[in-house]
Formats: sequence, structure tokens, C-alpha cells
Amino acid sequence: LIVQKRPSILENEIKVFFCKYNDPIYVKMEKLEIIIKLVSEKNIDQVLLELKEYATEVDVDFVRKSVSAIGRCAVKLERAAERCIGVLLELIQTKVNYVVQESVIVIKDIFRRYPNRYESIIATLCDNLDTLDEPQAKASMIWIIGEYAERIDNADELLETFLETFEEEDPTVQLQLLTATVKCFLKNPEETQDMVQRVLDLATEESDNPDLRDRGFIYWRLLSTDPEAAKLVVLGDKPVIEDDTFRLEPNLLNVLVGQIATLSSIYHKPPEAFVVRAKRSPTSDVMGMDDDEEDIEGEEEDYEDENDVNNGGGGGGDLLDMGGLSVNDNTPSSANDGGMSDLFGGGGGAAAAPEARMSKVCTPEKSGGIELWAGFRQVGGAVKLEL
Repeated sequence: LIVQKRPSILENEIKVFFCKYNDPIYVKMEKLEIIIKLVSEKNIDQVLLELKEYATEVDVDFVRKSVSAIGRCAVKLERAAERCIGVLLELIQTKVNYVVQESVIVIKDIFRRYPNRYESIIATLCDNLDTLDEPQAKASMIWIIGEYAERIDNADELLETFLETFEEEDPTVQLQLLTATVKCFLKNPEETQDMVQRVLDLATEESDNPDLRDRGFIYWRLLSTDPEAAKLVVLGDKPVIEDDTFRLEPNLLNVLVGQIATLSSIYHKPPEAFVVRAKRSPTSDVMGMDDDEEDIEGEEEDYEDENDVNNGGGGGGDLLDMGGLSVNDNTPSSANDGGMSDLFGGGGGAAAAPEARMSKVCTPEKSGGIELWAGFRQVGGAVKLEL
């Protein structure tokens, strides 16, 4: 982000970002990105030597990234494009499979950036067709053959080698093969009529891919109704690709620079793009605490009301369900109780403490042969339990 915002700060310090042998792979990848951003016509020779050295490493992903970096340098610096192509041709001569395939992919981008300028290397690319086994590399080579079919003597034969496995190819390869065959037919209709008819049949009748089938029908109708219109559509001038080294929008870059040392600088996205904040009322927490406190206080009050044995209202009940005895019962006892006054000493004025009304609370079978009786009585203003 700093390099994109202020490239002049580190333009003379590109050596600092050269990869070391013991750097972790993710550090090497980031260094390559910074090198591409800092490369200029002053240091391109030094950078190409370094990238060429990286392309001989053992890590496949790092090697591919290094080869791709050479192509991006060519796209970025027009005056250095020829030197970059020379390095790519040297790498192709190594015959290392993944190096050759990545080189073909980046050379296709160079052709799109500088059309009709470096076609002399096509022969070298065609000599390495047998090493191509990845869809993207195949598609790139087929695009080159179709785009420059008039300059390749055996373009139709090269395309025939891919048509042998058309049905097994990746959809990307099939789409490029269809377009390249139509291009070849428009440039040399006499020798490729049978081939284009075969490809259109494969695309429209035997393929289940809707994109391939639709493109096949479009080409078929263009060729059958107006070949001149087909030339304008298929062989028309295409816009050249642009350098995408500094691809961040200025406004977004300003935001990200202000977020240095946060995840935004890693994701290259503003915080609101990946941070989700829960929307909550500013007083919700306080109100929630108040409600909880009110509920707790209400429960405590209810508990006190239910268990207040000294309450004079009729709320108190028989504590142990012993024969209807109530500690709040102030009525005189019946004659069967021996003339006792009420339990709390009301009304009778008797001097002797009343006896407790006993009730059986446990049978001998449950208590190991002991029979338990219990009762309450008031003595000196206190309620006591007698067993």
C-alpha cells in the first residue's frame, strides 16, 4: 500500500526486497509483488537476473510466480519488453514442464499488450506443444495459433492435434479451440472448411456446455448468412490489455493507507466490508439491568410475604401440615383440649404454658422402630417445636 501511494520512497531500495533462500514462501510471494511495483527502466536488468534465478528454484508455485512476474514486467515497461521475452525464451529452452507452460501463458499476454511485434518467437512456442497439458497453457497456445494463423504455415495441422481430444478438454480449451478454428477458416477458407464444420458439429450437437453450444450457434449463423460480418466480429481489432500493477482505486487506497497495521491492509478492503457490528440500542444494557433488578426485588418480596410467620393477616398456614394447627390461630381451644387457651396466650389469661398439640410425623416402619410425634407451642413469646 505504501509503495502504491508513495512509490518514490523505495524506488532506490529494490534490493531490500530480493528474496532470500530461507524466506517463507508467503514472504517470497509478497516480495515479488513489491518488486513488480518498484521495477523501472533503471533497474530492469538487475530485476530480470534475479527473477531468472528464482525460476530455477524447486518450489513450483514460486517458480510460476517468478515467470509470471517477468511477463508483468514486460507489460509494464514497453522498452524492456524485448529483454523480458529473451529471458522467457531462455527459460523455455530448459524444457521444464511447468516453466514452459507458465511462459506460454505470459507470452500470450505480451502479444495482447504489443500486437504484431514479437511474432518471431511463435516458432519456438510451437516446438513445445507436446509439453502443454494444463488447460490455461493450452488455451493460451491455441489463442496464439488462431490470432496469427496467417503467419503459421501449418496452423490448421496444429489445431488438428488439439481437435483429436476436443470432447475431453476443459471448457476453456474448447471455447478457445472453437474461436481459433473459425479465425483460421476466415483467413484460409479453402483448406479449413472441413475442420470448421467438424468443430461446429462438436460444439452444437455433442456438447452439454451451454456457453460452448451458444457460441457455436452464433458462429454458424454468422458464417452461413454473412461471412463479411463474421470477419468484422471475429477478426476485429481488440483492445490491448493494460498494466494492472497499481490496480487499487485512489479513494480506496487512501482509506487503506489510513488503516495500516489492521486487517484492512491485508485484505485490501475497508473495515465495513468484513466487520459486522451488532446494532444495539444505547440504553438496552442499562434497561435490561433495571428490569432484572426489579424482577429480583419482586421475587424477594413475594418470598418474604409467603414465609412471614409473624404476619398478622391470614397468610400463615400449617407449617408442617400437622392437623390444621396454625401459629396465627387466636381462637380459643375446644372443650376436648382441657380448657386450654389459644396458643399465643390470647383471651384466657392462663398462667400455665399451654401444651403442644402433637401429631404423628413418622411411623416405626420408616424410622427403625421409633415412632415420632411433633407439635408447636408458644413459650415466652417464642414458638418451640416439641418431639
